[in-house]
Amino acid sequence: MKKFLTILMAVAISFGFRARADEGMWLLPLIEKLNMGKMTGLGLKLSSEDIYSINKASIKDAIVIFEGGCTGEIVSSQGLLLTNHHCGYGQIQAHSTVEHDYLRDGYWAMTKEQELPNPNLTVTFLLKIEEVTDQVLASVKPGMSEAERSSAINETRSAIERRAAQGTTNRATVSSFYGGNFFYLLVYERYTDVRFVGAPPSSIGKFGFDTDNWEWPRHTGDFSVFRVYTGPDGKPAPYSKDNIPLKPKYWLPVSIKDLNKGDFAMILGYPGSTQRYATSYEVDELLKITHPNRIRIRGIKQEIWMADMQADQKVNIQYASKYSGSSNYWKYSIGQKAGLERLNVKAKKEQIENQFNKWVADDASRMAKYGEALRMIRNSFEGRAEFANSQQYISECFIRGCELLTMNRYASMLAAALKSGNNQRITETGSQIKNFTSSFYKDYNPPTDQKSMKAMIKLYRSDVPSKFHPDFYADIVDKKFKSDIDKYVDDMFARSVFANETRLSAFLNKPVLKILENDPVYLMAVSINRVSADVSKELSRFDENLTAGYRLWIAALMEMVPEKALYPDANSTMRLTYGTIQDYDPKDAVTYKYYTTLQGVVEKYKPGDYEFDLPQRLIDLNNNKEFGRYASPQGYMPVCFLTTNDITGGNSGSPIINANGELIGLAFDGNWEAMSGDIAYEPELQRTIAVDIRYVLWVMDIYAGARHLVDEMDIIN
Repeated sequence: MKKFLTILMAVAISFGFRARADEGMWLLPLIEKLNMGKMTGLGLKLSSEDIYSINKASIKDAIVIFEGGCTGEIVSSQGLLLTNHHCGYGQIQAHSTVEHDYLRDGYWAMTKEQELPNPNLTVTFLLKIEEVTDQVLASVKPGMSEAERSSAINETRSAIERRAAQGTTNRATVSSFYGGNFFYLLVYERYTDVRFVGAPPSSIGKFGFDTDNWEWPRHTGDFSVFRVYTGPDGKPAPYSKDNIPLKPKYWLPVSIKDLNKGDFAMILGYPGSTQRYATSYEVDELLKITHPNRIRIRGIKQEIWMADMQADQKVNIQYASKYSGSSNYWKYSIGQKAGLERLNVKAKKEQIENQFNKWVADDASRMAKYGEALRMIRNSFEGRAEFANSQQYISECFIRGCELLTMNRYASMLAAALKSGNNQRITETGSQIKNFTSSFYKDYNPPTDQKSMKAMIKLYRSDVPSKFHPDFYADIVDKKFKSDIDKYVDDMFARSVFANETRLSAFLNKPVLKILENDPVYLMAVSINRVSADVSKELSRFDENLTAGYRLWIAALMEMVPEKALYPDANSTMRLTYGTIQDYDPKDAVTYKYYTTLQGVVEKYKPGDYEFDLPQRLIDLNNNKEFGRYASPQGYMPVCFLTTNDITGGNSGSPIINANGELIGLAFDGNWEAMSGDIAYEPELQRTIAVDIRYVLWVMDIYAGARHLVDEMDIIN
């Protein structure tokens, strides 16, 4: 730990005037030594112990991993939790029906008895972080191959995790940082009874949909409300009507004071992944393969889905969450590709690499230690290019684009059971498949998937070299259907036992191996799996050199004391980022102010437009200026605001916290002009977009009449 801190302190001192302090996703145990001085200078009134402590309740005890992909925060003594609307979207969708469309109309539990359970939804609290680098690397010996090194490290990591969790229900994991140069033990507690309390209609919670996604000015009330429950003993427990609301160690007070430019802003959350140490070769792969492929394939699929969603309310409910998940990173790819090109990020990475090459060449010991790092990375990316391209097409076209192929996992299980001849195993497997299919078919529309499958099979054949084509193209499509993909897919949906729930249920009552092995879905999936396995095997040939190259590259950058080597890349562990509320200038002669208002929402209103329609009640409340105690002293109803905090995916739902430790908003997006930020931070452009907590409370209280939820919170006037 001391060596690690010494390195980071040297970097901070050497480059303190050149690197922007707002950049960085910081590890909580290090903030006392690395960040408190700057944070205090920006206005923070708290101590590091107030933020992160393992000896007393602190802010970190109010922050949770929400469902594995978002962040949430506890805001009451009764376990009330806030996160983004788009984070709770899957649960809102799951509870929606044509008769009770909570996506369209919103939902508010007026009593705890009306709070809705969510199977498989979890929230996870961090208990502690501890550096274990020396323990982990003690098992690494000179001369080990990369595979041997990885095996030794993983064995030690597993032992540390077992010891940390022994005798408890806690979950322990040892995560790597800086490309495997440092390791931390993180201990968590997970709760599995999390109930849906409320959310505004999508016309508020997703206002602007795809058009406004990743854009500023933003006018989206992106929030939803849940509650964490425990067993009667206060410990994590599965759902039961006898469970009680969580009594949290800490919950965030909520401030409805006005926000001003320059105010301190801090975020604690779980950023998923950044690649700030990426080389020019990784940027090249993003620009030439990853982003173009995702943009092209998802764009075609989403156009098909959206047409059916707009034509049928039931289909809209079925596909709303799936479409949202697909389109979010489709537009992200559009924006990041444009940002990487506009800001010439590849050339900037090459400048760092040139600096590295000169630094290495100046010293024989450096050359011996780090001289191969860039070559290993370059050769890996160049060698794997055609396989990476093929793998992405397999994933996007077949796995994500043909929903019916999801059934292959269960078809394979059933085939194995039938081959075993064990009647009990066959019966149990059939029951397991039926349990899955009930949820699958609930959100599945065969005609939509049929259209999508036709488009995806055609696209894969036209875009991917023939050597990567699954053999169903030649053996079935060409021979039996004379290369007519439409007829092939129509036949599949007409004959497959998986094409609808009724047909599959009847088959599972009397399953026959021969019928299963000749099913068109099964045959297509087996064919795709063979190619996918071959491609994955080829890709894996480059893993060792790429892993070793990155570890050496990042270690060298730390030793070089580069401008940006101040914090580890995001890896879904809790981080702190700090900054201020600020405007920004996206281009010449244009300045965006730091907040938006309810009047701006109404000005975007387009009656009947799925992205910009609004409830009449919201329009009326705005026109009558019925803002209650939530209005700004300036007379407007605030909606969203901007900060200079450094966030990424996974931070969705993270609390924006003021200098006094009070909740002022929920982070939910980044801005279009800085979409390259996961690869290269842009201090003049990068902004976090947050929904103002005053708008959240106004929607709950004034718009929805759920004042009882606001009354649970500690409101700071």
